[in-house]
Amino acid sequence: MAQARSKARPKSPRAESNGALPASLHRRVVIEGVTPEVDGGRFPAKAALGRPVRVEADLFAEGHDVLAGLLLYRADGDAEWTEVPLQPLPNDRWCAEFPVSRLGLHHFTLRGWVDHFGTWRRDLQKRIDAKQDVAVDLRIGAALVEAAATGAPSAERQALLKQAKAITGKRTPAAAALDSELAGLMALYADRGDVTDYERVVPVWVDRERAAFSSWYELFPRSASPEPGRHGTFKDVEARLPYIKHMGFDVLYLPPIHPIGKAFRKGRNNSVTAAKDDVGSPWAIGSKEGGHKSIHPQLGTLEDFRHLVKTAEQHGIEVALDIAFQCSPDHPYVKEHPEWFRKRPDGTIQYAENPPKKYQDIYPFDFECEDWQSLWRELRSVFDHWIEQGVTIFRVDNPHTKPFRFWEWCIDGLRRDHPEVILLAEAFTRPKVMYQLAKAGFTQSYTYFAWRNAGWELREYLEELIEPPVRDFFRPNFWPNTPDILTELLQTSGRPAFMARLALAATLSANYGVYGPAFELLEHDPLEPGKEEYLDSEKYQLRTWNLEQPDSLRDFIARINRIRRENPALQSNESLRFHETENEMLLAYSKATPDAEDVTLMVVNLDPYRVQSGLLHVPLEEFGLDSEEPYQVHDLLSDARYTWRGESSYIELNPHAAPVHIFRLRHRLRSERDFEYYN
Repeated sequence: MAQARSKARPKSPRAESNGALPASLHRRVVIEGVTPEVDGGRFPAKAALGRPVRVEADLFAEGHDVLAGLLLYRADGDAEWTEVPLQPLPNDRWCAEFPVSRLGLHHFTLRGWVDHFGTWRRDLQKRIDAKQDVAVDLRIGAALVEAAATGAPSAERQALLKQAKAITGKRTPAAAALDSELAGLMALYADRGDVTDYERVVPVWVDRERAAFSSWYELFPRSASPEPGRHGTFKDVEARLPYIKHMGFDVLYLPPIHPIGKAFRKGRNNSVTAAKDDVGSPWAIGSKEGGHKSIHPQLGTLEDFRHLVKTAEQHGIEVALDIAFQCSPDHPYVKEHPEWFRKRPDGTIQYAENPPKKYQDIYPFDFECEDWQSLWRELRSVFDHWIEQGVTIFRVDNPHTKPFRFWEWCIDGLRRDHPEVILLAEAFTRPKVMYQLAKAGFTQSYTYFAWRNAGWELREYLEELIEPPVRDFFRPNFWPNTPDILTELLQTSGRPAFMARLALAATLSANYGVYGPAFELLEHDPLEPGKEEYLDSEKYQLRTWNLEQPDSLRDFIARINRIRRENPALQSNESLRFHETENEMLLAYSKATPDAEDVTLMVVNLDPYRVQSGLLHVPLEEFGLDSEEPYQVHDLLSDARYTWRGESSYIELNPHAAPVHIFRLRHRLRSERDFEYYN
């Protein structure tokens, strides 16, 4: 697609100062419905390195004239704008894409005008087709070309004047008028008249690729020891890296690694009374050994942690840390900065509560305290400290309980200094709050996926997430379980439910994660009926895991992650489409690359107990397939190949064998011999 450079920044229209009507009234083109644009440009839309940014907008004017338009874009700090012609879509919709090759802030805007030469050329063709006399029309066209020549460089000016003469010549004037080379020159040099510039310059933030496509694995380092009763260390986590790599995860997320307070320490299963050997909750941060910039002594040293980060990198894995802005009563901040906490009338500090739940081992910060500026700067410095240790991915605990303005300020500074940083917002709260955090700059977000079980629920929820305006700022990260979430489905439905939920998370969303080894080892016992807390939760005690457990899902997970890596269609969400089946327990959906070279089709049995079957309606035209020709589907999980023909195919899934098909579609078979081979 042709691109051009422009030094001039698009200007907004201004009213005349001499009492005349504003010149903007003469601009005929309307530009609206721009995507991606978040809250009128107040927040940047999200993009990822190496992935083109697709811009769409409504461009229209009164009457029937041909319109033309440009997308103008630049990286922040660049003096020049690059221009890309807009291409028409149905219903007055237009689109264009621009590439992004560096991290950070980018900008785009739009320009539209009435294309008088294009209108003339279109109408000329119609008159010629109707065998009308076009002598006068040719003279009009020649005048338009001559006018364009006056503003063109020397070589192009001569070419345009030659074309103008040919249009009124005696040999083939109509052919000269409709010449494609002339159309190209006129697109560049014709007078655009009263141009409409979009009223805003729209920001886009470009993250690195892992922000858009990642597979997370959560692990408690203190439970990484293979010896029952021994506190795990960073060296134990290093020994676990080949196991994690085998499963295909590229982000290893560690809950807080800081010293744990002893005051009001929680005991096993969240008991308010801790035994002498209880290890407490990692989220009760801070003790005499240090706070948010320190490491729990039993895990190792700072040098041990740095070694873990480097060793993980050698395995293709990034270490992500938990950032939880809260304190144990033993945290040094409590003694050094009591003004950062909220006091009750009796002089004691208010501990965290979510009535009726009480967290006596945690003090929340008071973001509205008088010394809030010092508090905010100190919390920002926590990120800086761990970035210095080589960590650039963070999962942020409960960000929805901290002010939006704090996150806007903090993330803006982090982005400016460290554009490679990725932030995952752990916020299971009201939709508008979750969305506001994403707008404020969080790179990825937890979702309600864990509680969406029925086909209609999943479809409705995903269609909300993948359509504008939500998809422009909100990147979902799907987790079937977390240390806090053991859903009823996983508690009661066995191995088939774990397999189905893993497949759904990994193929519906380009970003997903699991809390392990609890997930692959099918941990499903709740603390008590009706609760989502685990019995014997790692949050309050050491656990020893048998990674060689015979029914482990590790090989199934490895296969799923390999499929994700090898099929580009599964590495984004924009192309997700749901398809009809004749059985509501079979959920069918697909993803495809823009060129339709990689098309994956998933069918999941949502019933963890029974075999489900039915007809799947395949949108052949959408997939570029011929309804009269056979085509192959390759099940990437079982490696089986099938030949299908027509728009309906029979599906049967036994949840106790494999509750999911992940098909890769191959276009029409080349010959009858191919048909016989694959059949």
